Amino acid sequence: MTQPFHFSQIGYVYVPTPKLDESIAWYTKHLSFQLINKFQDRGSYLAVLHHPHQHAIALLLIETEDDHPLQISRNGKPFPIMALNCPNIEFTYDSLKNSGVEVEKLHTLGENEAKYFYFKDQVGNLLEAAWSKWDTTDDVKEGFMTGMEQG
Repeated sequence: MTQPFHFSQIGYVYVPTPKLDESIAWYTKHLSFQLINKFQDRGSYLAVLHHPHQHAIALLLIETEDDHPLQISRNGKPFPIMALNCPNIEFTYDSLKNSGVEVEKLHTLGENEAKYFYFKDQVGNLLEAAWSKWDTTDDVKEGFMTGMEQG
């Protein structure tokens, strides 16, 4: 008899923000998340946002008094706190840039096997948009609008 796994999947990602309502608006407008719930827990508010794709993990925005963007340092350089897969990274890049989001250069890895770019949310948290030829496809959850329908 095989033993069960300890975990089934990554459940959610925490992203801090000193401006919760502004962050909710930014993530829903620019990244197609939808607000599921907002509640108070342990002295501050949290917002639960879901992405339209069936197997996407939830994003929890955590209200904080700390006004420091979250980023990882990799070999002395800023590195993003999370990556979001893009089925059409050029479209995503152009859309974010044209809507005023601070985006860095689009990079290609290997022989066009993967592409990525870094960008920041409205409070400065460093994020990554990524595409690779190995990405899996996913269905949209019932009842969720696509980014095109929201805009």
